[in-house]
Amino acid sequence: MRSNGSNTDEILRVENLQVHFPVTKGIVFQKQVASVKAVDGVSFTLRRGETLGLVGESGCGKSTTGLAVIHMLAATGGRILFEGDDITTFDKSQVKAFRRRVQMVYQDPYGSLNPRMTVADIIGEPLEVHGQDKDNAKYRARISELLDLVGLAPYMADRYPHEFSGGQRQRIGIARALALEPSLIVCDEPVSALDVSIQAQVVNVFMGLQRRLGLTFIFIAHDLAVVRHISDRIAVMYLGRIVEIATRDELYKNPLHPYTIALLSAVPVADVEAESKRARVIVKGEVPSALNPPSGCRFHPRCPMAMDKCKTEMPALVDQGGGRVVACHLHA
Repeated sequence: MRSNGSNTDEILRVENLQVHFPVTKGIVFQKQVASVKAVDGVSFTLRRGETLGLVGESGCGKSTTGLAVIHMLAATGGRILFEGDDITTFDKSQVKAFRRRVQMVYQDPYGSLNPRMTVADIIGEPLEVHGQDKDNAKYRARISELLDLVGLAPYMADRYPHEFSGGQRQRIGIARALALEPSLIVCDEPVSALDVSIQAQVVNVFMGLQRRLGLTFIFIAHDLAVVRHISDRIAVMYLGRIVEIATRDELYKNPLHPYTIALLSAVPVADVEAESKRARVIVKGEVPSALNPPSGCRFHPRCPMAMDKCKTEMPALVDQGGGRVVACHLHA
């Protein structure tokens, strides 16, 4: 969904976000001996009505970033400014109010729904938590409205999750996220567990909701084809850090960071002739451990363009113009 020209105000600013998990030894007297740097210095902004795609390999920290943005994980360092307020300083009452404005759609449509609850109870649970009486007419009307918004019939409210397909279950999860009328929704790989034939339908639900309700999305995924369809801008993560941010069209047309180039070269294209002529960039080796990341640029052990400087100096995100930033010594 492309942003309207009028919806350019900033809704979210993440500054040098760090989420580290302690590694301890000992049973009775535990002592921290190291830390897993799942997210280590991530910065980006998000405009109202925009969709930011967040992509990278498994373990790069994209889901951890999303959980920190919705205050489900505590930040070790940095700031997360939502509508100007730093959520890392919130107390419990402030977090509860914040949760009305920011919600999440989870990856697993099977595990994220309570099998013992009806659809009405699942969707209505956020309303109850925030003080609405489930026995009044307004509550029931809201459940019907939410089901209709995601393309499900209101009569399905009394059914249980096992009576639905994977795509329908994810729609129920989306309806639950919409219940409190949030401004921002973090979507954590919301279509990766679905059949390919269903993925496009669910993505279209998100895009339709954005047009209708003016929502802002962070769309986390590893499938670059899905991200291309829905995103306005795309941030590429590698081993806890962002290596490139650009508009969707610029990123796919002219990727600059070697890791972005490698990711895009692995995406198949429908044109058989064009596919046969494309140069493939092969990235060797495995992603290093976030417990002991490489010095300098974290991608340098696998980068086909690495220089001596890359082994010792961490590249900063450098503005390339046109809203693009890249963390690479080749473009410093």
